[in-house]
Amino acid sequence: MKIHEYQGKEILRKYGVTVPRGIPAFTVDEAVKAAETLGGPVWVVKAQIHAGGRGKGGGVKVAKSMEQVREYADAILGMQLITHQTSAEGQKVRRLLIEEGADIKKELYVAFVTDRVSQKVVAMASSEGGMDIEEVAAHTPEKIHKLVVEPSTGLTDAQADELSTKIGVPAELLEQARVNLKGLYQAFWDTDCSLAEINPMVLTGDGKVIALDAKINFDPNALFRHPDIVALRDLDEEDPAEIEASKFDLAYIQLDGNIGCLVNGAGLAMATMDTIKLYNGEPANFLDVGGGATTEKVTEAFKIMLKNPKVEAILVNIFGGIMRCDVIAEGVITAAKAVGLKVPLVVRMKGTNEELGKKLLADSGLPIIAADTMAQAAEKVVAAAAAAK
Repeated sequence: MKIHEYQGKEILRKYGVTVPRGIPAFTVDEAVKAAETLGGPVWVVKAQIHAGGRGKGGGVKVAKSMEQVREYADAILGMQLITHQTSAEGQKVRRLLIEEGADIKKELYVAFVTDRVSQKVVAMASSEGGMDIEEVAAHTPEKIHKLVVEPSTGLTDAQADELSTKIGVPAELLEQARVNLKGLYQAFWDTDCSLAEINPMVLTGDGKVIALDAKINFDPNALFRHPDIVALRDLDEEDPAEIEASKFDLAYIQLDGNIGCLVNGAGLAMATMDTIKLYNGEPANFLDVGGGATTEKVTEAFKIMLKNPKVEAILVNIFGGIMRCDVIAEGVITAAKAVGLKVPLVVRMKGTNEELGKKLLADSGLPIIAADTMAQAAEKVVAAAAAAK
């Protein structure tokens, strides 16, 4: 789960991280009022969407008068902001952050992520913060410094100072940097983040260390512990199909291909998509119905997949372990009839009650294409999608 920059900064502020004063705004008039409340000669008008690269896309502007605040707020609110992290259509801007300006002397990068290999939290930092951090990582990875944090001790003062020194924080600012780094780590740990990033963390001309941006993502499996964080969710920033899927406990992610996938189990779903690509097809989605799929869940899964106009064929790939194949077969038959299925449907199932499931499909009277192996299933669904064009 993602949240907006202004929400992330409020969390970081609670953990002692120094962030600029800022006020969210939902209208142009609110933006002007926010700037008046903040006072000062310079304000930053920032689009609030769940994507990076906003500055390059025209979503961050520096205003030096109230007239400019109004002008920029009017231009940014409602725009389709396109960045390297959005789709080609971009994301509509519905919220702004009006923030006091900062005298930026140096931009740095700091973040905490979970390393799946060491199964520990890893700090990453660079002296080359700002909008081009991806380029730094790709072309000069030696400028990205990493440090493993022991969960029993957390980020120590020595580690924070070591990391700060490596990225160019001068000795007289090490204490401020240490407070910010330790606060960022504690926020990451306490709120079950998958990512907590400050880009940039800046050194200012008047000798301050400030988190000028904040990107915080949370582990969705831990959200039951954080109702206050769940309340920050902005459904306007999420795919409507994925929101609908979550209501039925379906794990759904829409992709750019034309072959719908309905699978039980995340690992099998990934393998199914890989096999489709092996046979020169393109998956239209990741969809895991889980181990306890009911007829209702399968029906809703079909409805969600078919809302995507790009879908030209569907592959159902089921392993009947916890889930019985006959139950899935009944769900597939009911769903196909309920939605008036008009695209080719390939079904491959293995496991508990496999033969019964296959018989139910064969006797259904529906034009279902049967497959015995994953390779065969992928080959048939790719051919069916091609024929349907």
